[in-house]
Amino acid sequence: MNPIEVSPVPGPDLREPLRLLEEWLRDGEPVPEPFLEEFRRRVEVGDLEVLAVRLEGRMVGVLVLAFRPNVSLGSTFASIEDLYVHPQSRRRGIGRALLQAANDRCRERRISYLEAQVEEGVASAFYAAFGYESEPDVRVFSRSLAIQGGDDEKPET
Repeated sequence: MNPIEVSPVPGPDLREPLRLLEEWLRDGEPVPEPFLEEFRRRVEVGDLEVLAVRLEGRMVGVLVLAFRPNVSLGSTFASIEDLYVHPQSRRRGIGRALLQAANDRCRERRISYLEAQVEEGVASAFYAAFGYESEPDVRVFSRSLAIQGGDDEKPET
């Protein structure tokens, strides 16, 4: 079996890995063009990295890695924003190769903290098998914010 090669995807080539993520996260619906341009810009300036695996000429796995400064750490940390392996290509070491590549990219940048937020279930076991641990006493809270869309809409006061 050939070793699995993970490659960074440059900004101009993001459409293909995004299609794979859209299939999984958006039921195939493409991201809006302004988002694609912002995503591209962030890859080009180094705030994001997209890592991908191809098998037999087809992209089958993708990982999005974000880099952000953190005051409590006093340095930059990284987070795995998305990791997806096409169902027909699972159990072949692709996810493991993507995680290893993310670790390597962090070491190259001298980043010592890498996190992944996951839902309970298979993903939790996958990350744990690679040495990730749940953070004690940490919970993620989120809130959806209404965004005013038209000129005739007035913000609530």
